[in-house]
Amino acid sequence: MTEMKPPVAATRPHRFTMHGHTIEDPYAWLRDPDYPDVTDKDVLAYLNEENAYFEARMAAHQPLVDRLYEEMKARIKEDESSVPQKDGDHLYWTAYETGGQYRKWWRRPVAGGSDELLLDEPALAEGKEYFRLGALSISEDGTLLAYSTDDDGSERYTIRFKSLNGAADATEEIASAAGKWGDTSIEGTIGNIVFTSDGSGILYGLTDDQWRTRTIKFHRLGTASTDDVTLYYEEDPVFSVGVSQTSDRKWIALVASSHDTSEIRLYPADDPFAEPILIAPRRDGREYDVDTHGDTLFIHTNDTDPMWRLVTAPIASPGEWTERIAPSPHFYMTGVECFRDFFIVEGREDGLDQIELHSYDAATPPRRIAFPEASYAAGLGDNPEYDQTVLRLGYESMVTPGTVYDYDVATGELTTLKVQEIPCGYDATRYATQRLTITARDGTEVPVSIVYPHDFPRDGSRPLFLYSYGAYGHAIPPGFSTGRLSLLDRGFAYAIAHIRGGDDLGQQWYHDGKLEKRTNTFNDFVDVAKALVEQGWTSAGRIAIAGRSAGGELMGAVVNSDPQLWGAVIADVPFVDVLNTMLDETLPLTPGEWPEWGNPIEDPKAFDLIRSYSPYDNVKAQNYPPLFISGGLNDPRVTYWEPAKWAARLRATKTDDNILLLKTNMGAGHGGKSGRFESLREGAEEHAFVLWQLGVEG
Repeated sequence: MTEMKPPVAATRPHRFTMHGHTIEDPYAWLRDPDYPDVTDKDVLAYLNEENAYFEARMAAHQPLVDRLYEEMKARIKEDESSVPQKDGDHLYWTAYETGGQYRKWWRRPVAGGSDELLLDEPALAEGKEYFRLGALSISEDGTLLAYSTDDDGSERYTIRFKSLNGAADATEEIASAAGKWGDTSIEGTIGNIVFTSDGSGILYGLTDDQWRTRTIKFHRLGTASTDDVTLYYEEDPVFSVGVSQTSDRKWIALVASSHDTSEIRLYPADDPFAEPILIAPRRDGREYDVDTHGDTLFIHTNDTDPMWRLVTAPIASPGEWTERIAPSPHFYMTGVECFRDFFIVEGREDGLDQIELHSYDAATPPRRIAFPEASYAAGLGDNPEYDQTVLRLGYESMVTPGTVYDYDVATGELTTLKVQEIPCGYDATRYATQRLTITARDGTEVPVSIVYPHDFPRDGSRPLFLYSYGAYGHAIPPGFSTGRLSLLDRGFAYAIAHIRGGDDLGQQWYHDGKLEKRTNTFNDFVDVAKALVEQGWTSAGRIAIAGRSAGGELMGAVVNSDPQLWGAVIADVPFVDVLNTMLDETLPLTPGEWPEWGNPIEDPKAFDLIRSYSPYDNVKAQNYPPLFISGGLNDPRVTYWEPAKWAARLRATKTDDNILLLKTNMGAGHGGKSGRFESLREGAEEHAFVLWQLGVEG
């Protein structure tokens, strides 16, 4: 039987000149000019050819995919439910049924009574290739539900309404546009939905044609959505807007933010048409968020230090800031939440999560919640009530499954409510975890979290899976993964490199991996890999690496710079056509991304730097490792043509015979397929590819 040959994408001349440089882009035609509608026959034909090639090459390994999938599925409790949490007169929770891809949302009265089905995701998703729940909000009196859904992965959500407490069947949308609720849907939305305190209407964010959220609207129930009132419009395309509530639910916060600047206005929750309170006008590089306690603002800000600090101010005089907690060189303050009798400060000390309870009396010392392991991930869970005497917490580590605690504020006692159940069994003693420190080429100490079988030999003979992200100040916590066990049980070590570009060690750690310092991110990753080889964790060519979105950009950069290190590469929805994307201000995210990557339109230095590392622009005639690349046709974040163009150029340029697979989800977006089991199957495919390429028995 003749092996199917990989597709060969046509080349079509396309070039442009900017800042004295001429850029050749022979695969530019893969961008459908009618995007977000993709109807070009040549484009679709190429993507379908690549998908057919993917299926053909993976067919022989389908038994391994199926085996991995069944392993992963066996580690998931199918009838999983969350721990009920009180909010007002009800206890709320979610639950999966056996075989169910999606959750059901439930509640029951605290005083006793029958369970009430609030939202039936399986029913809403029935017959759809893709389904994702966006926002869900319940009115203050508990009688109204607003929720949003996305049916194609484009992240343009539709809001619908339901009556609760038996006023209407909880599995059906309210049907009549002429009825009590007016329009049954509001299309083209994204972000939170916030009810006014009297339940008369909602505030929501509306996306424009370029998938930018620049408008906040008010919808009064019982009226047509065409009559919705614009409360705020953002003029600057670099900024996006959203809404949230303060902890006491007295205020609705309207937040305008870019990657490095924020501006917040507070509206009375009972009067969204009142004159808003501007907390502080936007100032380049200053970020802040705000909560309230009585007449006092609690403002968490980086105005003086990238480790952040906490200041307070009277609501009546929001510009009069008084420092409450100064910045610390070792404690990175990530958030503040107010409750009636205390407030919580979350952060990371030397990279490890911490939760501190503070009294409003500044003379009372804070209390830090202690956790049992040296490396872990922990944070506040769902704590909806302002008068909270017991805090819900979440905890996990690379060897400890997800654990839900209640923390008694008065006694300091931790009570275990739930430990993630693994039906097929799990023995933590079979694995060990460490937190390593590796010195990068410029002398910076980079932390690495690693988990491995307890009998793992440090002789370089074993494979290693290395994961990272390294962008947008997004930290990757050392958490637990049931899917990861399929690799550990086949002899792998699994490592997370906490490289610059994330904020694992503070906001400066993020700043040191963005803009003109972007290449630190790539260098850190390569240096971590080389050090793990030197320390005997693995050997060159025995390392599987993975990254998603901006982490896919990382994958593209390091396969260009150090291809010999990697034995298999997973690049999911990879941001690899960086230069072209940052030059195209008509794309949804581009103006808002300039503070992260630079503006190559106006800044020749930014142009030169991005051109020097953009993965697509730096593909060269050399050997490349085996590559598994994925994309989503409806992806508004990393458009489908980025992975498609990259795969096409790699095929035409690389000098090896290693396999390259491109899989485009034709009915999904940035997150891949929806549904918990479909997500598992995609993970099983990627793990099977890694085992196949590294020659590990399945």
